[in-house]
Amino acid sequence: MPPFNQTTDNQQTFTLTGIPGMPEKDFWLALPLCLLYSTTVLGNVIILIVIKVEQSLHEPMYYFLAMLAATDLSLSLSSMPTMISVHWFSWYSVTFDACITQMFFIHTFGGVESGVLVAMAFDRFVAICFPLRYATILTHGVIGSIGAAVLLRSVVAVLPVPFLIKRLPFCHSNMLSHAYCLHQDAMKLACADTRVNSIYGLLAVIFIIVLDALVLLVSYILIIQAVLHIASPEERVKALNTCLSHICAVLLFYVPLIGMTLIHRFGKHLSPVVHTLMANIYLLLPPVLNPVVYSVRTKQIRRRIVQVFCGGRIAP
Repeated sequence: MPPFNQTTDNQQTFTLTGIPGMPEKDFWLALPLCLLYSTTVLGNVIILIVIKVEQSLHEPMYYFLAMLAATDLSLSLSSMPTMISVHWFSWYSVTFDACITQMFFIHTFGGVESGVLVAMAFDRFVAICFPLRYATILTHGVIGSIGAAVLLRSVVAVLPVPFLIKRLPFCHSNMLSHAYCLHQDAMKLACADTRVNSIYGLLAVIFIIVLDALVLLVSYILIIQAVLHIASPEERVKALNTCLSHICAVLLFYVPLIGMTLIHRFGKHLSPVVHTLMANIYLLLPPVLNPVVYSVRTKQIRRRIVQVFCGGRIAP
């Protein structure tokens, strides 16, 4: 069992949690965790390399895919140090500053991923609704500006979080619920009024996650309307087929997020293991599966990856 500490000052350390009630099982969870992280790093790095070296993939759709791969890679690397230290080395303690630093990066890259998914939906909307103007609308400058805006929005929204946590006194339990640091998890341990943290956290979620979900919904309503106006059934299927990979990525991000939110809100009677499992699925599943989805669904990427592993030259 990880140690339990109390302090009357601002907490200098937090205690992370592995598998609740089953610390002896942590080591066995480290094996699949290492496999997941290895798959995530390998898959997303391959996507980035293939898009960089293959000239035919220097198009808006694949630039946004590269942003998604870079975000998934960054999100995984943000959680990996404490996840591996807890489950592999049984190091449960994390310093306060390290915890809020990890908290900042996890929330920031979570917001970036949501924004990139919206940017990819905009790409599909322009490609289907304005195919003749696709290249003139989504120029390199526009794509760069969209990427910078997505990153800046998330950084600005999350930046106050470490300062809001830093001001709180912690004089009770310092035991976090997961093997990584989240704002809402650390906030519950404070022995002071946390209404400012709660209100700001809610506003940040509305500003990023809820707003992005609404934009995604509207985008696909417009896309479906445009597809229904296509006369040829074959062309309709072809147009929708270009959106399937993105739809899978959206589901991989939002379904675990909604599931974790519902369990956190209505599943307080459930085993802590269920809460831990859902939190880990939300954090680990999209970065692992997004490269797989796009590799399987995108012929150009699949062909180049096969050529790389078969030793063939990546032709222009």
